[in-house]
Amino acid sequence: MIYGYTRVSTELQNIENQHHEILTFANMYKIKINQWVDEVISSRKSLKERRLGKLLKHLKKGDILIASELSRLGRNLLEVMGILQSCLEKGCQIWTLKENYKLGADIQSKVLAFAFSLAAEIERQLISQRTKESLKRVKDEGKHLGRPFGHSYKKLASKHDKIKELLEKDVSKTEIAKLLNCSWITLHRYIQKAL
Repeated sequence: MIYGYTRVSTELQNIENQHHEILTFANMYKIKINQWVDEVISSRKSLKERRLGKLLKHLKKGDILIASELSRLGRNLLEVMGILQSCLEKGCQIWTLKENYKLGADIQSKVLAFAFSLAAEIERQLISQRTKESLKRVKDEGKHLGRPFGHSYKKLASKHDKIKELLEKDVSKTEIAKLLNCSWITLHRYIQKAL
């Protein structure tokens, strides 16, 4: 199967230009587009919400997906690389007209996919490093990371007398925690701090 894929972000944009480009290409090379997949949706939407996501699940070995340009497939290199990887694993191809890519199982496509995946890995590492640096800075500034202190303490303070009474009756902490609808560790910490 040969699929023609077009996407615009808003109703104000025209999908016909992409149709024309793909049809001109198909006529020049005597290719028949078996099915068109057109959508008006922002590339910011997840692949699951887009018709492209459904199409990618149905692609089979030997299928070809033709788009006017790579940016029609995804909003960033990471997403496009994921789409390309999925297609390479299934044995189908992606052709883009503006970049003149015919990405499939050949060595050139695999090299390009490797370059994409390397770029994606570098980006993931940079994001992770920036996150760690930001968390370290916040911690060095003396700010607390995670849940606020005292949240569970305040939750149990109103039940102080009940907790004390149950403990005096030798009711286990596990049972008390169940009765108060809290975790055992929350109860344990409260008892350590308040009793």
